[in-house]
Amino acid sequence: MNSFGYRVLNRRKPDLRKGVYVVPSLFTTANIFCGFYSVIESFKGFQSLGLNDVLAATAHFDVSAQCIGWAVLFDLLDGRIARMTKATTEFGVELDSIADVLSFGIAPAALAFAWGANPAPQMQKLAWAVSFMFLVCGALRLARFNVLSRKPQEPALKRYFVGMPIPAGASVIAAIVHFTPVPLSKREVSLRIFGYHFDSMLYSFALLILLAVLALLMISTIRYNNFKGSGEPQRRSHTKTVLLIAILMFAIYSWSQVTLLLMAVAYASMGPLARLIGMFRPGRPLTHEVTEVELNR
Repeated sequence: MNSFGYRVLNRRKPDLRKGVYVVPSLFTTANIFCGFYSVIESFKGFQSLGLNDVLAATAHFDVSAQCIGWAVLFDLLDGRIARMTKATTEFGVELDSIADVLSFGIAPAALAFAWGANPAPQMQKLAWAVSFMFLVCGALRLARFNVLSRKPQEPALKRYFVGMPIPAGASVIAAIVHFTPVPLSKREVSLRIFGYHFDSMLYSFALLILLAVLALLMISTIRYNNFKGSGEPQRRSHTKTVLLIAILMFAIYSWSQVTLLLMAVAYASMGPLARLIGMFRPGRPLTHEVTEVELNR
């Protein structure tokens, strides 16, 4: 009671912790927006191709690829911020998986199909099937990741992903399109190698093979380094990390097409190369076989 006889209620101080939990979800929402924007731009590019407007189609496909690149950045940030602020929640994990299906499954599949996987009517059904295969394998990769993340693992295995992460597969497609955004069906330059003539049809067939390979890598048991280290931050050199990030940012800003393509292809190739090296290296193999028993234990 105060001096006037009115009861004074104790007001709760605002819980700033709740705001911390919202921040990772905001980055995940930005990820979803980029994925949706990428799909819309792919549709616009495909429509422009139907109108024989090559310049407009090229611009739309390039924007679609860049949106996937921004989605990769937001996906990295939401997980990093959630771990740094200890704001990881089950809701955030599920929302992130849904966002990844859109931004790194549907968006790159639609982009690959519209940009170069269907130059001829006889290849459209095959292109549709392979693009859908990429999407399904990406969804399976996310489902397996969610299951394994809830299971106890050996400390040595925490530094690796089992199978290529779906953002890495999407990055390869986006980087290729960003490197050369002109639709494959509208390319006037053809190649002749060892007497064989390569036109847009063969380019598109090569793209379908690449999509299939990326899909199989995502559901494989090949391990990919997640660059999280061994869990001993005192041994890490923060100066080197900051310097490396600065160099990468400068390279991406100055030569985005070449830099992003090299980065995407290098990471996607890292797992198979490590598997090949492990086959010829004595000792423990570099792969981790995931069985149905392990997924259900």
